[in-house]
Amino acid sequence: MNCCDLINKTKRKQALTENEIKWLVNEYTYDNIPDYQISAWLMAVCLNSLTDEETLALTLAMRDSGDILDLSGVNGITVDKHSTGGVGDKTSLIIGPVAAACGVYVPKMSGRGLGHTGGTIDKLESINGYRTEISFNEFIDIVNKTGFSIVSQSGKLCPADKKLYALRNASGTVDSIPLICASIMSKKLAVSADCILLDVKYGSGAFMKTIENAQKLADIMTRIGNMAGKKCAAMVTDINIPLGRNIGNALEVIEAVDVLNGKSKGKLYDLCIDLSAKMLELAGKGDIDICRKMAVDAISCGKAAEIFEKTIALHGGNAKIVSDTSLLPQPKYSHKVYANKTGTIQEMNSEEIGMTSLIIGAGRKSKTDSIDMSAGIIIDKECGEYVKEGDLLLTLYSSSVTDFSDAENRALNSIKII
Repeated sequence: MNCCDLINKTKRKQALTENEIKWLVNEYTYDNIPDYQISAWLMAVCLNSLTDEETLALTLAMRDSGDILDLSGVNGITVDKHSTGGVGDKTSLIIGPVAAACGVYVPKMSGRGLGHTGGTIDKLESINGYRTEISFNEFIDIVNKTGFSIVSQSGKLCPADKKLYALRNASGTVDSIPLICASIMSKKLAVSADCILLDVKYGSGAFMKTIENAQKLADIMTRIGNMAGKKCAAMVTDINIPLGRNIGNALEVIEAVDVLNGKSKGKLYDLCIDLSAKMLELAGKGDIDICRKMAVDAISCGKAAEIFEKTIALHGGNAKIVSDTSLLPQPKYSHKVYANKTGTIQEMNSEEIGMTSLIIGAGRKSKTDSIDMSAGIIIDKECGEYVKEGDLLLTLYSSSVTDFSDAENRALNSIKII
């Protein structure tokens, strides 16, 4: 085969065969095709899209470029969940234990944060001693014992995606729905869970800015999952405002624990119940109403919190944080941000709030940056609330930053009061 021929076919909106796509992915993964040729093909995809059959072939070729997990050692139905990410998204820490408490097994691989969105692995590593890198056998053992485990993604999973994603970032070809779908679904299919739930977010704090594009992505990922033989469903959810009140690694663990202990209700709790119920429905636990009741009961009876506690302990972490969150990293400094006018909060730009947390140490600007696990934001007022000038809007926390002036200005500019 010839790469130029395949570039020209996609440029002319002629569908590639499964073998052609497999050849393209394999040859690039093994450095037999230069970046500039694959960049040209990626741009052709951005301009002309791919058919579902081409997208499936690309997804499977990327999946097959590395390890594929064998979850046959898990003693029941497995469900994986993926979120396209957003500011304050700590849902995995909540819905995993909830689903496990209802008899579903949740083996999950997650990543670290980069930029304004946090990573689930970073949140877990704010728990003293928690090991996110463990052997596969230990991972399966923990899943069988508690029903739930989250570990960092294996470096041998989908190497083709790693290469292609880096090239897409460098060549301006990130925003293609088939390419986004193949990147996400190749990793989900490599994990090999029986069922996959996709939480596709839209809004200022998400990659997909509009509900229409989020729905398009949700639809194609669901189709590709089903075409690959998995039970797959998607939910489209709003992240125009941060999810929950706490942003930052240890702070988000605190909020997740509060939800699991039944101490915190609101939008985060409601979304987690909906996501958990959908996971249970996919796993065959009943219709959505029955599954929602099961999820609610898992929290109210304390079983979900108990599973989270046991899972932390098996990962080597300090499980006492489930009953005493003061054992998590505590910030040295804090700074209160007050309303500079009277009115109703009309907007709280999620991306800008995330960037505020980044500049006080809660995130990474590059992969090699270290994180201040104690840093972050607690939001006191929510969208739609009436505030008076001088009312507390939010509090900034850090152990690495003492001058909060830039962060305060960014936070105030992210909140629209009318």
